[in-house]
Amino acid sequence: MGVWMSREEFELAVADALDVMPADLMAQLDNVVFFVEDEPAPQEPELLGIYEGIALTERDGGWGMVNLPDRITLFRGPLTRMCDSRDELVEEIGVTVVHEIAHHFGIDDDRLHEVGWG
Repeated sequence: MGVWMSREEFELAVADALDVMPADLMAQLDNVVFFVEDEPAPQEPELLGIYEGIALTERDGGWGMVNLPDRITLFRGPLTRMCDSRDELVEEIGVTVVHEIAHHFGIDDDRLHEVGWG
């Protein structure tokens, strides 16, 4: 099981997933950068992606004065290992991008699972 995809191809697949997001949604992202890493931290070896930042729903009036950009990171290793085909991998990259963007908007994992994006 697993699909090999070079880091460059993986990064292009992430860029493609971002390109197909609705423009009005992407315009609402505030101070977010996207990264690709090969592996997550050892204590979470199956983590597909992570949002690190302060969700829009939790920001107050003082936010933004000195804050670094929020980070969304996708992990190439776990995503490639969980998929059986290139098409499935591209689909899972898209799902992971949506999932992590949703966290930026304050949507938690329970709600994402309810609506099929868990």
